[in-house]
Amino acid sequence: MNPSLTDTPALSRRGLLKFSLGASAFLATVGLGASLSGCSPSQPANGLAALRDSDLPFLRSVIPVMLDGAVAVGQIPAATDATLRSLDSSLAHLSPAMLKLTRQLFDVLTLGITRGPLTGVWGPWENASADDIRLFLGRWENSSLDLLRQGHCSLLQLVMMAWYSRPEAWAHCGYPGPPKI
Repeated sequence: MNPSLTDTPALSRRGLLKFSLGASAFLATVGLGASLSGCSPSQPANGLAALRDSDLPFLRSVIPVMLDGAVAVGQIPAATDATLRSLDSSLAHLSPAMLKLTRQLFDVLTLGITRGPLTGVWGPWENASADDIRLFLGRWENSSLDLLRQGHCSLLQLVMMAWYSRPEAWAHCGYPGPPKI
C-alpha cells in the first residue's frame, strides 16, 4: 500500500539531491559495468535498429504478460513480435540521451547482478513464469523507491505505446483507426 502524500514527510531539497545523486551513480555504475564486461553491447541485434541481443529475452518474456487481456491467447506470439518491431522503431527515433537512459533501464533488468535483487527474478528471464513477472511488475509499480516506480512507468509506456500504435490492436479497444482523408 502506498502512503498518501499527506502521510509522508516532505522531501527536502537536500534529500532529493542525495537521492538523485545516488540513483545516478547506481545507474552509471551498472551501465559502465555492463559496457566493460561486454554484457551490454551498444550494437543493435541483427535486423533491428535499436534493441540489442541482451534486451530481447527480457522483452520476449515481459511483453506477453503486459499484453495479457488485450490480446487473444493464440495471438500472443505474433503480438509480441509485432510489439518488439514497433518498440525497436520507436527507440530508433529517440534522442541519443533518451536511448541511453532506456538502455540503462534494460541493462538493470537484464544483468544478473541487478536483476535478482531488484526484480526477484533470479534466473534467466526465459525461465521466469508469468506469475514471477507479474510479481516483479507489481513490486516495481508499488515500490517505495521512486526510481523503481519510474522504471515501471517507463517500461509500461514503452510497451503499451508500441502495441497500441499497431492497427491490429485498435479493434480490441474500439478505435476505428484514423479518419480517411
